[in-house]
Amino acid sequence: MKGSRLLSSSILLALLVACTPDSPEELLEELAQWPEMEYPADNEPDAKKIALGEKLFFDPVLSVDSTISCASCHKEVYGLADNVSVSPGVENRLGKRNSPSLWNVGYQPYFMREGGVPTLEMQVLVPIQEHSEMAFNMVLLAQRLNANTNYKNEFIDAFGDSATAFTITRALAQYERTLIYNESAFDSYVGGDKDALSVEARAGFDLFYGKANCSSCHSGPLQTDYGFYNNGTAISAVDYGRAELTLDSSDFYLFKVPSLRQVALTAPYMHNGSLASLEEVLEQYNEGGTGHAFISERIRPLNLDAQELVALEEFLKSL
Repeated sequence: MKGSRLLSSSILLALLVACTPDSPEELLEELAQWPEMEYPADNEPDAKKIALGEKLFFDPVLSVDSTISCASCHKEVYGLADNVSVSPGVENRLGKRNSPSLWNVGYQPYFMREGGVPTLEMQVLVPIQEHSEMAFNMVLLAQRLNANTNYKNEFIDAFGDSATAFTITRALAQYERTLIYNESAFDSYVGGDKDALSVEARAGFDLFYGKANCSSCHSGPLQTDYGFYNNGTAISAVDYGRAELTLDSSDFYLFKVPSLRQVALTAPYMHNGSLASLEEVLEQYNEGGTGHAFISERIRPLNLDAQELVALEEFLKSL
């Protein structure tokens, strides 16, 4: 990836307005245009590295007590997220944020909910070393992997080197960039199959890109503009969002917009996992948030009726 590309909210808004399609046909064309995935010069795709990264992803050997793997918190059955508000780490330690989906993670321009990590390779370090997740040390992890003859040989075969912080993070990043989801009913509809969505879901599509204006933040084929906003979810003194990175009070309780891909599977919702269902999410947006002082200007009451809320939920399920 080329730099962090940390765009301000104002720049993102300007780009969004500039790229707003003028017709339904232009909208469908825009939604079909997937970006090109970027790769670091020192980590171009390689089949052996991908296979090694996949093996590591599912192996609890990455955690200090060998009980937690990446896949422990990112399960395919739950849209590569988890079905609990906060996933337990080693010794059942709990952090403060809901596990995000990893589908299409390789397209993200920066990582973590506050956007402070510029590359996927660097992001891999966070859960491995985080006290409430895997709680391990990269040097000790490399020693553990090199003590395993099979792993040591696989690293040498893939990288020409043994397990190190460099090769471990690059193997995992290689695998995670293969986690691409673009075969939903929504994708078929965008691709020209008008029967891919039910009548109700098509009504929800029109609301999403029209009256409800969900696409002002959840835009493009990846269903996110990667901006930082407060969406009206109740605030907590234990998580200040982007301000924890910037130390700027204007960033209090701002979080990166997540993708909505496979959102029907990723409950519970919001950065803290505080809402149990899509119905609850839509009700909160319909009311314009929970009424605190940090809600972003984009969040306003939607004034949708019960039938429109059902239609919007059906569309979300198509993603």
